Amino acid sequence: MLIQTLKSLFNRDLNKLKEEIEAYQSESQLWVIDKNISNSAGNLCLHLIGNLNTYIGAELGKTGYIRDRPLEFSAKDIPKAQLISKIEETILVVNNTLDSLKESDLEHIYTQIVFEKEMTTGFFLVHLSTHLAYHLGQINYHRRLS
Repeated sequence: MLIQTLKSLFNRDLNKLKEEIEAYQSESQLWVIDKNISNSAGNLCLHLIGNLNTYIGAELGKTGYIRDRPLEFSAKDIPKAQLISKIEETILVVNNTLDSLKESDLEHIYTQIVFEKEMTTGFFLVHLSTHLAYHLGQINYHRRLS
């Protein structure tokens, strides 16, 4: 049951991420920062893509994805269409990985130490969902300020 709930939440929020990116009137607005806003919507989008492809795709789904976290925050001016394509690819990775899990897998200890202590896979997947929602809200706010 939790796997289906997580799948529903990831799909909802990743599709909303795609809508938010599409809603920017110009590509340059995606990359705007301000003295009090250090991460652009484009960089937050790249960060979410890297995060989910690392912790769900590479770790649980064995996709072979290799993360370049500094690039998530330093890359600029990636076309909107490319960001959307990366989101769509991430949706597939998340769905394929979650479809491969059994409910009992959620009780296992996650394969990496992420927060300096062990946690179950289920706990970490819930965290990843809330992390996505957190940054999605920031992107929505950023878009409406532009």
